[in-house]
Amino acid sequence: MKHDTRANDPDKRAWRREILRVRNELTADVLRESATALARQALGLPELAHARTVAAYVSVGSEPGTLALLDTLRARGVRVLLPALLPDDDLDWGAYTGEDSLVRVRHGGRMTLCEPAGDRLGPDAVTGADVVLLPGLAVDARGMRLGRGGGSYDRVLARLERADAHPALVVLLYDSEVVERVPAEPHDRPVHAVVTPSGVRRFG
Repeated sequence: MKHDTRANDPDKRAWRREILRVRNELTADVLRESATALARQALGLPELAHARTVAAYVSVGSEPGTLALLDTLRARGVRVLLPALLPDDDLDWGAYTGEDSLVRVRHGGRMTLCEPAGDRLGPDAVTGADVVLLPGLAVDARGMRLGRGGGSYDRVLARLERADAHPALVVLLYDSEVVERVPAEPHDRPVHAVVTPSGVRRFG
């Protein structure tokens, strides 16, 4: 049976709208407390405890906060890679060396992201990561992740597969964003775990 991806698109758009609406209502206090709790839970992961290189991202707006986590990983001696969005929505990577190594980059009329200011390491740099921390909007009981819809991390996951690289794939979310089922398409790949402010859930 041919899969019609168009059938999923309205569902995914509706999910994204609703989750972003809820996130945008979070107060500054909740965002701060959630970021602290999220870092504490994530740092307890054995995968991160043993990682030498972690590919991560800088949270923006009302996303679950990542800076405290990045700084602690770096203090442990972990090499932290951060993405830089390319014009075709693929991701290049650079090293994180502290908050002062970040620059705010506006991408057209869409979004402003915090990206690494130093040398670019190329899109394939992610294949050397032991853990890849993924942004998302929701994850379901199968480990299927709902992203923002730009496709950047679909490319990352495809690149890892082509390189036969097998890092731990971990998505960072709020508790309410772990749901029973999200719309998924044949190319979507499950993650291994989700970390929320209240704990960790593993899949598969």
